[in-house]
Amino acid sequence: MKRRDFLLSATASGLAISFGGFSNRIKAFEKSNALSNLKAKGYGEMIPTAAKNTGEKLISLPKGFEYKVFGKTGKVMSDGQKTPADHDGMAAFYRRGEIRLVRNHEINDDVPKENVVIGKDRHYDKTAGGGTTTLIINPKTLEIERDFVSLSGTLNNCAGGPTPWGSWISCEETTYGKTAFLEEDDDEEEPQKVGGFDKPHGYCFEVSASANNNVTPIPLKAMGRFSHEAVAFDAKRGVVYLTEDAKPCGFYRFLPKRFTRLVEGGTLQMLAIKNRPNFDTTKNLTQTTFKTTWVTIDNPDPVEADTKETVVYEEGKSKGGARFKKLEGCFTDKQGRCYFISSSGGSTKGGQIWLYEPRTKDEGILRLLFEAPDRELLDMPDNICCYPNSNLLFLCEDSDYIGSGGTPDNHLRILTPEGKVADFAKNIVSGYEESEFAGSTFSPDGKVLFVNIQEPGLTLAIWGDWKRFES
Repeated sequence: MKRRDFLLSATASGLAISFGGFSNRIKAFEKSNALSNLKAKGYGEMIPTAAKNTGEKLISLPKGFEYKVFGKTGKVMSDGQKTPADHDGMAAFYRRGEIRLVRNHEINDDVPKENVVIGKDRHYDKTAGGGTTTLIINPKTLEIERDFVSLSGTLNNCAGGPTPWGSWISCEETTYGKTAFLEEDDDEEEPQKVGGFDKPHGYCFEVSASANNNVTPIPLKAMGRFSHEAVAFDAKRGVVYLTEDAKPCGFYRFLPKRFTRLVEGGTLQMLAIKNRPNFDTTKNLTQTTFKTTWVTIDNPDPVEADTKETVVYEEGKSKGGARFKKLEGCFTDKQGRCYFISSSGGSTKGGQIWLYEPRTKDEGILRLLFEAPDRELLDMPDNICCYPNSNLLFLCEDSDYIGSGGTPDNHLRILTPEGKVADFAKNIVSGYEESEFAGSTFSPDGKVLFVNIQEPGLTLAIWGDWKRFES
C-alpha cells in the first residue's frame, strides 16, 4: 500500500475532530501492512442481538447495547396510510417533550405510475411515490405514539439534513422530469425508457418537524436541480452546503437571501480548488490540503436536467469547479466546518472523508481527513453523523456493489480522531444482509441512536453506554 493511497490530514490545528494521531497509524500500517493496526476496540466485539420489543435478531451489536425496531414497511400508520418502503435519510428533533423523527423514503421509480403517492393529499407530483414520514416517539418507552406522511409526491428522496430552525430538508436524488427518453442502464442490455413525470424533479423540499400532517410541497429551485444527496447548515455564516450523488459531481454551497426562508431564493455556487481548475479529487492524491474558492452557478434550474443529471455540474466545471465522485452524507460542526463523504472516492474506491473549513467570505481550506486503505476496513460510507459533544464519526455503509470490488456485508462503523475504525453494528436481517444502513441520527440528548435498514424497510432505536468507547 503506497502512502498516497491512504491519506489523512494531521495538520489541521483546532479542529473539533483533529485526527492528530494519524501519522503514527500510517507508519504502523505501511510497516506491517496489517489492517489490525487501523482498528479501534470501540465498544467491543459484535454479537447477534435480539430486539427488546420483538425478539427478532436484526443486527449484531457490542455487548451491553440494546435496541427496539419499529416503523416497518407496510405497517398501517396513524393516518391510515401504509408505511412506505426504502427508508433512507432521517433526523431527530425534540418537540413538546417528544422525539420526532422525519424520515425519507427513497422510492426511485424510473417512470410515472398511477396510485403511487404515499399521502392522502397535497402531492407535489401525483405520479411519483417518494416523500417523508414523521414518527412521534415517546422518549421514555422508545415506542411510536403516532406516525404519518409528511411529504408526498416527490421522487427518490435519499438524504437531506436538519435546519437550525427545526425542519428537515428532504432531497431528491434524481433529475427525471416531464421528458420521457431512453437511458442506458448498466444492468440492462437495451436502453430503458425513463422520465415522463407530471413535474420536474431534482429539488430540495422543506418539512417542518412540528407538522402534524403532510405539508404543502414547495420545490426550493434556487438550491439547484441535480442528484441531491445531503445538506448541512452553517448558522454562523448563513450558508447551506449540499452534496451531489453522481459520477462525476460537485460540492456546493447555497447563499440564501434570507437564512430562515430558503423559499425566497439565493445564490448557488460550486467549490473549486484555487489556481487548479477542474481538479480531480477522486484518486491518486499526493497532498491532503487545498486552498479553495467558489464559482457561481448562473442557471441552477436547467430544463436540460430532464435528460442529463450533470447539467449543473457541467456549468460549474466550465468555470473551474472541482471534480468529486458520489458525494453522500455531510454535517457541520459548531464552527461551521463541513464534513462530507465521497462514497466511492479514493484509490480503493472504498470512500473518502473530507472537511471544508471556511476562512473568508469566498475562500477556504479543503482537507482529506481519511481515505479507506482496504474495503474490509471501510467500504463505501454513505450517511454520516457525529455522537453529540464528541469526536466520533458514525458511518453508514452502502457496500453492496460486489461486482465493483465491494464487500457483501454492511456495517455501522466509527472513525476516531486517530484515524482508526471501529465496528459498531452489522446488518443480519435474514434475506437482506446486503441492505444498507441509512439515516443515522442521535436524539438531541445523545442517549439514543436512530438508524434505518433500507430493505426490508425498518427503523431501529439503539442505546447503551456511549461513554465506554476505547481507541
